[in-house]
Amino acid sequence: MPYNYDALYAETPNALGAPTQAIVDFFAGYVGPSLRILDIGCGQGRDAVFLGKLGHSVTGVDLSPHGIADLIATAEAEDLPITGIVADITAFTPDGVFDVILIDRTLHMLDRPPRLEVLQRLLGHVAAEGQLLIADEASNIADFVAVCEADRSTWATLLQKNGYLFLQKQDAAPLA
Repeated sequence: MPYNYDALYAETPNALGAPTQAIVDFFAGYVGPSLRILDIGCGQGRDAVFLGKLGHSVTGVDLSPHGIADLIATAEAEDLPITGIVADITAFTPDGVFDVILIDRTLHMLDRPPRLEVLQRLLGHVAAEGQLLIADEASNIADFVAVCEADRSTWATLLQKNGYLFLQKQDAAPLA
């Protein structure tokens, strides 16, 4: 039985704690315009809020109504450029392209076929020269690499270590 994150979020503010350090480190040296970021499986927004505070426009997607409500409440209270969408990621299709798609410890909660289908669907929504940032179980990374290698775009590896796979899209293949 899958874990009930909605119940956790309903009872516990900031249930998952601080933003993921590898995500913080990735954005530490960024100097440039505001990015359009899609945070898949955002929960209450531990990464999305951090990114919004950096001035990036973030869309957070999560199955948990309580998580999204907390995300939106924080964004409104702190006047952050964040929107939240309650959706099942196995059926969700993003609107347009994003400079960064972030999937932080979400895909492993799905069985293998839908996990790979979700990733495959998201690849076409990464902008040319954009990044795909995945944190997941180390045992799943090889599958994620295979999905990206089979994609019609070319992906350069920025980081592949200890359950992290950070890629950059090298060409402008059109949306599927």
